[in-house]
Amino acid sequence: MPSKRSKKSQPNSSEGKVSVNNPQNPHDKSFPVVGIGASAGGLDAFTQLLNHLPIDTGMAFVIIQHMPADQISALSEILARSTQMPVQEAQDGMTIAPDQVYVIPPNASLTIAQGVLKLTPRPTQKSVFMSVDAFLLSLAEERGNKAIAVILSGADSDGTRGLEAVKAAGGITFAQCRETAQVESMPNTAIATGEVDFELPPEQIAQKLVEISHCSYLADEMPVESQVSPVAPDAQQALTVIFNLLKRTSGVDFTHYKQTTLSRRFQRRMVLYKLERLEDYAGYLQSNPAEVMALYQDCLIHVTSFFRDADSFEMLKTLVFPVITKDKSPGTPLRVWVAGCSTGEEAYSIAICLLEFLADQVPRVPIQIYATDISESAIEHARNGIYSPSQVADVSPGRLHQFFVKVEGGYQISRSVRELCVFARQNLVGDPPFSRLDLITCRNVLIYLGNALQKKLLPVFHYGLRPSGFLMLGTSETVGDFIDLFTLRDKKNKIYSKKATSTRPAIELTSSSYASKIINPQPLAPDHFPNDLELQREADRIVLHQYAPAGVVINQDLEILQFRGQTSPYLEPAPGRASLNLLRMTKDPLRRELQSMIHQAKQQNLPMKRDGLQVRNGDRFRQVTIRVTPFRVRDTQECFLVLFEDASIVEVPVVESPSPNRKTREAQEIARLKQELATSREHLQSIIEEQQATNQDLRAANEEILSSNEELQSANEELETAKEEIQATNEELNTVNDELRRRTQEATQVSNDLQNLLNSIHIPILMLGADLQIRQFTPVMEGIFNLISTDIGRPLSDITNKLNVPNLEQQILEVIRTLNLRTQEIQDRDGHWYHLRIRPYRTIDNKIDGAVLVLIDIDDLKRSNAQLMEARDYADAIVETVWEPLLVLNGSFRVITANQPFYDKFQVSPLQTEQYSIFELGNGQWNIPQLRSQLEGIVASNAQFQDFEVEHEFEQIGRKVMQLKARKVPTSDNTQMILLAIDDITA
Repeated sequence: MPSKRSKKSQPNSSEGKVSVNNPQNPHDKSFPVVGIGASAGGLDAFTQLLNHLPIDTGMAFVIIQHMPADQISALSEILARSTQMPVQEAQDGMTIAPDQVYVIPPNASLTIAQGVLKLTPRPTQKSVFMSVDAFLLSLAEERGNKAIAVILSGADSDGTRGLEAVKAAGGITFAQCRETAQVESMPNTAIATGEVDFELPPEQIAQKLVEISHCSYLADEMPVESQVSPVAPDAQQALTVIFNLLKRTSGVDFTHYKQTTLSRRFQRRMVLYKLERLEDYAGYLQSNPAEVMALYQDCLIHVTSFFRDADSFEMLKTLVFPVITKDKSPGTPLRVWVAGCSTGEEAYSIAICLLEFLADQVPRVPIQIYATDISESAIEHARNGIYSPSQVADVSPGRLHQFFVKVEGGYQISRSVRELCVFARQNLVGDPPFSRLDLITCRNVLIYLGNALQKKLLPVFHYGLRPSGFLMLGTSETVGDFIDLFTLRDKKNKIYSKKATSTRPAIELTSSSYASKIINPQPLAPDHFPNDLELQREADRIVLHQYAPAGVVINQDLEILQFRGQTSPYLEPAPGRASLNLLRMTKDPLRRELQSMIHQAKQQNLPMKRDGLQVRNGDRFRQVTIRVTPFRVRDTQECFLVLFEDASIVEVPVVESPSPNRKTREAQEIARLKQELATSREHLQSIIEEQQATNQDLRAANEEILSSNEELQSANEELETAKEEIQATNEELNTVNDELRRRTQEATQVSNDLQNLLNSIHIPILMLGADLQIRQFTPVMEGIFNLISTDIGRPLSDITNKLNVPNLEQQILEVIRTLNLRTQEIQDRDGHWYHLRIRPYRTIDNKIDGAVLVLIDIDDLKRSNAQLMEARDYADAIVETVWEPLLVLNGSFRVITANQPFYDKFQVSPLQTEQYSIFELGNGQWNIPQLRSQLEGIVASNAQFQDFEVEHEFEQIGRKVMQLKARKVPTSDNTQMILLAIDDITA
């Protein structure tokens, strides 16, 4: 595994690559650029990744880190310690170069264009700014297949859109694995898209980057369609195999898609498996069916966003919508087809624009939007209509509030917009098209299709449009040779209107061959003989069916749960919508009585019975007794058993004839009617009371709900604000925590280094705080001040030292006060000599925070000086005891000293002699050329002379004859010294 130490031994080939890549050329796109995005927990991930990268990958690295807008960042300085590559903070207009690291500054948006970094102020109107997405989107457009996206630890979903764009452009994508990410949200959201090629720890991401840096896929230039060279026969056969495998698995024939795009997709997949030849990859596909599906998903490019190219949607409102809505009746829907809708953002964007355009129109025209795509997974995503915060980052706050609903993990399209759109899988060149359309949008689809498929597809669009219909293509697409079918209405946004033709263009559709699903029929259960329990159940069923009264089991909402026996004489389905409500199915004569009985049974929780009820059955009246019995199931669900019992059947006379019993029958009928009236009144009164109580409860509940709703809305707004603040604070705290952790590690390292330094030097050192408390000391100081390790933090006054310095603490305080260095020579109680230095303790920011005591052992030096002094005194004593006058001269023949007999003999003083040249003494009695010559000989050749006579008239003593002797005196420091002896030999 690479390390910092090993990097130093690696050859730095970046210089050679610089000259080839020519980083000074802003249009140079020959080297890959790696965009690395992270947020909370990203500092450790950045450090691990850079620490394992060599210095000669030939790639440029751009680091995008979330950080507070008002924070001064030291990220570039911190990361510079983890790599030998140059690390610098990005500046506006800076040209990127390989083997260098660029770090985004705070409060800025960073993009790249033509090899030059662009810095713009960070937007302030959005609550969440997706800085990683902004850079990766520009990187995908700038570098294409040489773009590499890496998403590391962080919160939120920033980077997902940019990573998808890099993948769509043919680049390679990485995400930090869940096990190593401190905060999983950013990498997990990227991984959930299915667009991540490698999910690895940071150090393995670095190793994989080194591997792919040598691949030809990143080294070669992207060819244009006209520059495609003929394919070798072996490679052509491999392509045929790959196309057949794709068609067999997905039902899509890629033969006539853009070959350059497909080739880059194939090469990109080959890089992932370290395969160099297309033939090897075809063999790998044959043995790995899962890779065939992965390649199919890779060939489908899903690059989209809400209101992509905003000017195009404004032009729809200005140019297209007024035309297609003109003279539309309320019963005629507005029909739109979004071909190649991907994950639905464009379809929903058009729906929102239509709703905004038709907001003031009454009555509103119905809207039908058909959105199709060849990818089933993309269609499922579009149907769900749930998007991450990064995917709705370009939606204005007003639209976000009106047309989206906040859900867990993002936003969901509102029902009013969702109901306008129908999503379906469709192969544009194989499945039948929609017809009678007012608008077709097919943006950024034709650029991936070959000329043959384009020529098939454009007549299909012409067929599907109404005479006044419009076609909108991508900004880099045209109708090509079909200018006779469409009229260009807006050149910038590629909006065309249908042109009338005398003959219908020929439409050629290729049958789709989607993979079919085989449904296996369920095997029939084997025959078996009934057991005793089954026989008993069947017998009970027959008895209950023939002899038990008919009835039903209902719940508390009067919904029928079970029918028992023949209930058709009493119940019948009501016309209209199917319902199992008992009251709707009960025949009219029994309905009011049954409703009243159920209400009383529910209120009193007792069985209820009514006799003598009549129900008409053809030309007869049936006397019916109804029983309602309440019961509970598992002590939770309240149910009712309703039974219908026949009493007798009464014939209805066709013609009434006078009879003696007529009055009796009339009296019975009147009594029955009175009973029904009393029952109805009783039931009506109970309903009125129940309704009043219910209204009162509803009114109170409504007031409570309104109040609670206001409180919840206010609390929700406060919680949303607090959540955003907490998220922002959490991001800042995570970043600060990372830097503090890094600084703590550095402080620990410095402390370790200092401790090892103090333990290694043999000089007594004592560090004191401003309050004279002990901070640190070297082991040598322990014996002098009687210190142990637990004395750190104790005042110096508590410690008894061996030094003979009575006012030591006062001297230390004086140094701290005056900031002046104090030195002196001292002795300890054992007589050992030290040179004491007391200097102020200065912090990094040049503040005084104590003092440092240093003791230098000078005992040997002092003893040597004493010995020298003793030797000198001994020599002086010898010289003084000699009767002859003596002079000591230096190399310039100046008198260093003389003994007392010299001063007595010649009657001169030391002031008249010492430091004077011998030739200047007296009246020049010694200024003799021969004497000068003799002395110069001694200096030059260590010679000596004696018996040199000088006769002269001396000033004080008269004429004398002196005999001179001289020799060189050896010294330890090679100083020139001559000893001259004078003897008076005057007769």
